[in-house]
Amino acid sequence: MTYFEVFELPEKLVMDTAALEKQFYTLSRKLHPDRFASRPAAEQEQALTQSSLLNDAYRTLKDPILRTQYLLKLQGVELEEQSKAATDAARETGGQKKQIVPPELLEEVFELNMQLQEMRMAKQMGEDEPELRRDLMTAKDTFDARMVETQAELEGLWARWDHAVNTGDDSGKASVRDAMVTLLNKRSYLRNLVRDVNEALE
Repeated sequence: MTYFEVFELPEKLVMDTAALEKQFYTLSRKLHPDRFASRPAAEQEQALTQSSLLNDAYRTLKDPILRTQYLLKLQGVELEEQSKAATDAARETGGQKKQIVPPELLEEVFELNMQLQEMRMAKQMGEDEPELRRDLMTAKDTFDARMVETQAELEGLWARWDHAVNTGDDSGKASVRDAMVTLLNKRSYLRNLVRDVNEALE
C-alpha cells in the first residue's frame, strides 16, 4: 500500500495539507491502541502496523519535498541524496557522498571552495579575515536566493505534474519527472553549500 493509498489520494503533488491533517487524526483515532486493548494479539499487532504506516505516510505527504521525493521513488527514480547504495559506499570509504555539481554553478562553486579553504586555514591560524568573511556572507545570500528560486520552479512543476496526471499525459509526466530530479539535486547541492558556508563562518 502506497502512502497515497493510505489516504485514498491520487498520486499528485499539490495537496491540501489541512485536509490531510484532519484525515490523519480521524484515522489515528480508529487505530488507537486503547481500541484494541481487549482484542486478540494478532489484531493488536495489525493495528500497530497500520498505525506505523499511517504515521510514515502522514510525515512524508505533509512535507512537499518529501512528498516529491517519495513520488519519484514510486516512479522508479532514486535521487543520489537518498540512495542507500551511495550512503553505504560513503560510509565504507569514510568519504562523502559524491554529488554532481549543477553545470550552471560550476564557476561559483570553484570560487566558493577556494574561499572556504582560505577561511578554514585562517581559523586554524587563529586569524580573522573580515574581507573573506564578507565574501562568504555574500555567497551565502546568493545561494539562499537560488534556493528560493528553485522552490518556485518546483512549485510550477508540481502543478504541471498534476495536470499531466489529470489528462493522462504520460510523456508530460516523464518530462516533468526528469525536470524535478534535476531541480531536487540542485536544491540538495545548494543546501549543502549553504551548510558549508555557515560552518566556515561559525
